[in-house]
Amino acid sequence: MTAERLPWITADPASLHLFELAEKVANAPATLLITGESGSGKDHLARLVHELGPRRDAPFLKIDCASLPPQLVESELFGHERGAFTGAVERKLGRFELGGNGSIVLDEVAALSPAAQGKLLRILQDRTFERLGGTEILRIEARLIALTNVDLPAAVKSGAFREDLYFRLNVLTLAVPPLRERRADILPLADHLLAVLRSIHARPNAQLSDPTRRMLAAYTWPGNIRELRNALERAVVFSHPSRGTAAAKNDLLEPDNFPESVRSAAPGAASPVGGLRSLEEVEREVIAATLEATHYQISRSAEALGISRKTLLEKRKRYGLK
Repeated sequence: MTAERLPWITADPASLHLFELAEKVANAPATLLITGESGSGKDHLARLVHELGPRRDAPFLKIDCASLPPQLVESELFGHERGAFTGAVERKLGRFELGGNGSIVLDEVAALSPAAQGKLLRILQDRTFERLGGTEILRIEARLIALTNVDLPAAVKSGAFREDLYFRLNVLTLAVPPLRERRADILPLADHLLAVLRSIHARPNAQLSDPTRRMLAAYTWPGNIRELRNALERAVVFSHPSRGTAAAKNDLLEPDNFPESVRSAAPGAASPVGGLRSLEEVEREVIAATLEATHYQISRSAEALGISRKTLLEKRKRYGLK
């Protein structure tokens, strides 16, 4: 029996178009690059492409490039033979070998060191590699999918990313729009995520009130789907009604159950002085807009705002702008 396909919410034309593109590239063996802001759903889309294609029954292996220690990159990716280096007491298969003929996802590929970028370039060019300490030529059969929230052309221009590697990765590209650019997805996503959270937290009757739905739809969600899920989970956890009460039967999640950052940004949100906005509300909005405009580059945002990097990081944490 075929497993249920990973859901993809397509209420907004932008996400519907992205799904159509995912269907088109799913059958191609070429390297795929998926770009988008943090929390926008790049991992989810990569898995969907895998499930839509002919490799769906083969391994789906994800490599977190940001967490790979530079000195262990080759061993982790290519594997090693016994005795290849001190501590190599037995043969180890690398990720590229373990991926078989499935899909290998290189998450945050821009985090690789220059040396690791060079090794990856060779892999993409030749589709072959050797285990450390070995002589056998092994071929990569898996499809490579690279994910990044970094503006790679800008990184190439600044010298932080190899231009030749970028061109090798940029064969097929899918750009995941931020949630603020597919607003029709917000409420369907909220309903889907809440259904998952109801099961996790044993809240079978939890529902979004009408004011809450208006608030969620109005917010810009700088943290995208990840921020939406976190906000919903916080509301579910901190709004647990007493058993046997009328509230337990209705179990509505109200705006007060959500973070201040979400409540204050909604149109018509209560303000402390007769409809005027507080200084904190204005500051949060300016910081959020600046971060979005610079693609969350902290140094550039701090310079534009006229504050130190440390101050910006503190304010970002304070206002929940992650």
